[in-house]
Amino acid sequence: MSDDLNAVREALKNLPSVTGALIAADAVTRLGGLTNLVYRVELEEGVVIVRIPGKGTEGYIDRAVELHNAIAAARADVSAEVLWANADTGVMISRCINETVTMTPAEFQSRAGSPARAARALRQLHHSGEVFEFRFELFAMIDDYLNILSGKEINLPDGYQKVVQAAEPIKKLLADRPGPLAPCHCDPLCENFLDDGDRMWVVDWEYSGMNDPLWDLGDLSVEAGFNAAQDEEMMTAYFGGRVDPSDFGRMVIYKAMCDLLWTLWGLIQHADGNPAEDFWAYSVERFERCKTLMNSSDFARHLEAVRR
Repeated sequence: MSDDLNAVREALKNLPSVTGALIAADAVTRLGGLTNLVYRVELEEGVVIVRIPGKGTEGYIDRAVELHNAIAAARADVSAEVLWANADTGVMISRCINETVTMTPAEFQSRAGSPARAARALRQLHHSGEVFEFRFELFAMIDDYLNILSGKEINLPDGYQKVVQAAEPIKKLLADRPGPLAPCHCDPLCENFLDDGDRMWVVDWEYSGMNDPLWDLGDLSVEAGFNAAQDEEMMTAYFGGRVDPSDFGRMVIYKAMCDLLWTLWGLIQHADGNPAEDFWAYSVERFERCKTLMNSSDFARHLEAVRR
């Protein structure tokens, strides 16, 4: 912890009222995070969150873009205020959103109304009028991640390339029937949602960009393990009533495609030796879930709804 604490103290020196000597070890608490080091720090002026980027993340995350988008999300009143950041190193200090629960798949299952609250938070972002830097392009990112992996000693799960080929008609369908572009989170892990029971906030803008809003909803459904009723709750809250079958179908398509993409992200973490979890198992689980959904009769029905 000593090196990490020193890094936190150095970062906090950039706040006008703070000096490193004032930060005691017991005022710093390590929080969760798959790729970064994240700390909650208690200061006299209030509680802040210090994020130290993980090793290797500079290879696939543009920190200047992330900073621009994080500030825009705060303006949209869906995220925490950024107090200081270094766009070169990616070190960031944000105001802590207090008296909230950090969501997990289990919390989404147990906290009544949470799919609807998450949907409303995403809708507020999507309809904010903010313009994010970076265009999140699914299939270009798949190609980029495959290129990164080509320089590492790791094998893809059996059949991955075949599934990518099977997704080519989906790529054409989405190109022929594009959704609107809006500022999107693009990586709505459960842990990126903070809930106080009345509303939710969203944090962590590393992968954010302009995207089809239904990506965020499909990805959240996957991350939270929503069942059919929860998908319906989420979509109804987002649209404020009846959901068009083509919109629901597009959300389901993105459920499969996000697993196809994040399989590769997990393999990069595995190849980089990230110790946060077993990323090989993470990748295989995502890939198998993607294949199962794409081979289901319901998936074909949703494709047809979008095609019509």
